[in-house]
Amino acid sequence: MKLSDLAAYNPITVQCHDNPDADALASGYALYTYFKESGKDVRFLYAGRNAVQKPNLSLMLRHLEIPVEYVDRVEDLLRDMPENRLPGLLITVDCQYGAGNVMKIPAEHVAVIDHHQIEMKNVEMSEINPELGSCSTLVWDMLRKEQYEIQDMKLGTALYYGLYSDTNQFAEIYNPLDMDMRDALPCEKSLIKLFRNSNLSLHELEIAGVALIRHIYNDDYHYAIIKSQPCDPNILGLISDFLLQVAEVHTCVVYNEWEEGYKFSVRSCIREVQANELAAFLAEGIGSGGGHHEKAGGFISKMRYEEAYPTLHSEAFFSERLNDYFDNTQIIVAGEYEPDISEMQSYVKKRLPLGYVQATDVLPAGTPITIRTLEGDVDMTVEPDLVVMIGVKGEVYPNKKRNFEKNYELTKKPYCVADCAVKTVYQPTIHNRKDGSVLHLSDYAKVCIANGVTHIYVKKLTGRVKVFTAWDREKYTVGKPGDYLAVRCDDRNDVYVVERDVFDKTYDKLSEYKPKKRDCGENS
Repeated sequence: MKLSDLAAYNPITVQCHDNPDADALASGYALYTYFKESGKDVRFLYAGRNAVQKPNLSLMLRHLEIPVEYVDRVEDLLRDMPENRLPGLLITVDCQYGAGNVMKIPAEHVAVIDHHQIEMKNVEMSEINPELGSCSTLVWDMLRKEQYEIQDMKLGTALYYGLYSDTNQFAEIYNPLDMDMRDALPCEKSLIKLFRNSNLSLHELEIAGVALIRHIYNDDYHYAIIKSQPCDPNILGLISDFLLQVAEVHTCVVYNEWEEGYKFSVRSCIREVQANELAAFLAEGIGSGGGHHEKAGGFISKMRYEEAYPTLHSEAFFSERLNDYFDNTQIIVAGEYEPDISEMQSYVKKRLPLGYVQATDVLPAGTPITIRTLEGDVDMTVEPDLVVMIGVKGEVYPNKKRNFEKNYELTKKPYCVADCAVKTVYQPTIHNRKDGSVLHLSDYAKVCIANGVTHIYVKKLTGRVKVFTAWDREKYTVGKPGDYLAVRCDDRNDVYVVERDVFDKTYDKLSEYKPKKRDCGENS
């Protein structure tokens, strides 16, 4: 669904969910602005028990001049409408038409723009992406696809604050599109500071205090769980941050229950637990989660939770999931792990076209860069011997020039990330941390082909593993059942995980393969 398609209707009503938050107000404001500038008769409204009262939202509405109306009765809204329904198009934003958190208004045509899990399927038109941290990001991306550039400082600030508030002050931001919007928007940072410092009411302070008194603590794994009263997501983060300052607590989960589901915040202060990875684990199959290594969060759909765990209380669910997480996850540290190759099989990389970029072809040596990928940000420093590899699904990883030239045939043919063997929805970008400039990796990528010199030993995983690789001892990669644990035959310290879909497309089995010294640099 495109915004230009929706612009064919007139009039247009934009509705955000009842008792709106900053993200709902921002994304609705962006849609209102786009359609207003397109010459449409448009209005922006919300319902709920009360008009906006939170101090940060009141400041947001006033300083950014957001033209939103409060409606407390559907009857009053439809009094003079033909057929007792809204003419033209009704767009629900940051919510789904017919869901429990938004007043249902009869309308001639209905569209949904949302970043939550799909709840209502019988909708005429929809654009829903639950992988994004905010609906503001989704609307921004839709505007971008219409070549609509946001230059207005008030609108940019609104969308920035929408993402800021929905991702716990960016602590739970993990999708590259969220990061791209954050970095691209014009924004008045002084207003963000004002809104942020007006975010906590006395009532919310009381909620945080009461929540901290009641907690579940696991002495074996040093984690704590707290259930809070319903509150702004930022309050969950505040409670989590405070809880993690307790010496005995290494990992914590703070959550509360809403009509539509469970919002939760995750914190970790140990390298063996990355908060974003744990958040994704908790929400797997029933919601979404992510963020940063130390701070993360997520949302669990109540509908999907009750389908999967119809008799399990929420506190028991989080306890059981955390125990499962710690009990059934193996930790492997490259250099300390002794692989049993007798239980492994030999494979060689297929002659597939992969991408490579000589780092110094892009920026001078010594430049600190961040390469943004769908899997996350990868921090590097440009060096003469650094080669950036692009895998079969657009994943990015570093390689030393010597090893690279040994194992690959180089070409000068341009490499297109869009042609990856496994289709990717996001093309990696290079962010110069010195000057803030952004470059597209694909503009510099060339084709390379594996030459079959180096082989690997692999075994299919039957459980979860965390692997600290030789090139990164602070951050692990996760292998799930069905993925593969790989060891280079010429370097037993080079241990890593290959995802199942990537492995199937990348490697061929060597039947009855017996490594030789010239192949692996050893006798086996």
